[in-house]
Amino acid sequence: MDLDKMLMDAPRSMLQKASEEPRIDGTVDLRRARQLDVSRDTYLEAEARGLTVSELLETDDYDPSPVHSPLDAFERQLAARGVRVGGSRPITVELFLRAAPALLPEFMMREIRRGMEMRPELAGLVGSSSTISSNRYTPFDINSDTDDAQWSLRPVGDGANVPAVVVTERLHSIDVQDYGLALKASYKALRHRTTAQFKVLLWYIGYRMQVDKLGLLVDVLINGDGNDNAATVINTAASGTLAYADLVSFWSELHPFEMNTLIVSKAKVNSILTMAEFKDPLAGFKFQGTGELVSPLGATLVRSDEVATDLVIGMDKRFAAEEVITQPLTVEYDKIIDQRFEEAVISESVAYAKMVPGAVKVLDSVWT
Repeated sequence: MDLDKMLMDAPRSMLQKASEEPRIDGTVDLRRARQLDVSRDTYLEAEARGLTVSELLETDDYDPSPVHSPLDAFERQLAARGVRVGGSRPITVELFLRAAPALLPEFMMREIRRGMEMRPELAGLVGSSSTISSNRYTPFDINSDTDDAQWSLRPVGDGANVPAVVVTERLHSIDVQDYGLALKASYKALRHRTTAQFKVLLWYIGYRMQVDKLGLLVDVLINGDGNDNAATVINTAASGTLAYADLVSFWSELHPFEMNTLIVSKAKVNSILTMAEFKDPLAGFKFQGTGELVSPLGATLVRSDEVATDLVIGMDKRFAAEEVITQPLTVEYDKIIDQRFEEAVISESVAYAKMVPGAVKVLDSVWT
């Protein structure tokens, strides 16, 4: 049961019972939540401990959620203060700020993250995502293009060299850039909006951020991360055309990696979807019924208009790229609490690097 349904179905009776005694029958004990005072200091403590406010509230020092609790610690903070953020009677942004101004920045963060989850492709395109403590990062150097004999598992006789995977650091480190988006909606424009309406705006912000980050990843996959590791380019059999045979040949070129993902522009999505080989009735029925794209040669088809119209990126998403983060998603909470929305910045520090360069190649359909 989510927070909106919990608060809208039986808000008064449920919360009254919850304030009287701990329950295990679906009601919520809010006594500890009411005792807490979430403030700027809570955000500062969360930052110092490398946690979000939601994660901090779940620690033993605050209000950890019992097993099977229908609300998490942050949702209990909203419930304890009568803040309804959905259903048929969501409160306005103005009432939210009157009831619990220090909760609004974390509410915004959670909804922006929810918007990011609405564009899930990015998370599936990186082999790993790590948080680091420096704004510069030096990736591993793993050369997968060396002679297979150096890598192959084989019997090793006395005194013979053992096959070795040599891992070093790349020559050039990469900058983890700061990316920010200013929320320039005045308080006057937001104050009478319901929190349900405000959530949609926050979802869109998170969604757009993921779209833009996918563009950053595409650039690294094609051009490399500054360490002379741009993707190998393979040409189609005839310039100006993309045929099924070109995709089959491209698939074989990625060996020994598995081509489990294709990233293409809108034009190439159209070209691939209209190939006779992919017009099988079952695939067409699935696309027409769900909008889910076909999987050419078993590869997931991902659209990104940051890819040039003549290119197709083929990759093994398990090994091709990694994501590094120095500053997770943040909102200028002090300005939100003070109702200065027009100055509030939503920011994140993130970069992408090649992991195993051979795990991604590019097919070019227009060449001379």
